[in-house]
Amino acid sequence: MKVEIKKIDSQGRIVLPISWRRRIKGDEVVVIEEEGKVEILPRDVDLSKYVDSVEVDVDNFGDYHKLRKELREKK
Repeated sequence: MKVEIKKIDSQGRIVLPISWRRRIKGDEVVVIEEEGKVEILPRDVDLSKYVDSVEVDVDNFGDYHKLRKELREKK
């Protein structure tokens, strides 16, 4: 693991070292915000490990609009 400290500019950008960018295929990454940290992963990463990482206590998954409304009410 390699750790570097980077500045964030006024528009929220950081520059990834060229050696890191060379390992990324394409020009897109996945940015995941977790409690207290932000992860930057190559776009071709397997995101299936995050599918079950969120627990939701709702009654109705059949109707998207009702599900969304219920989730908003539980905040």
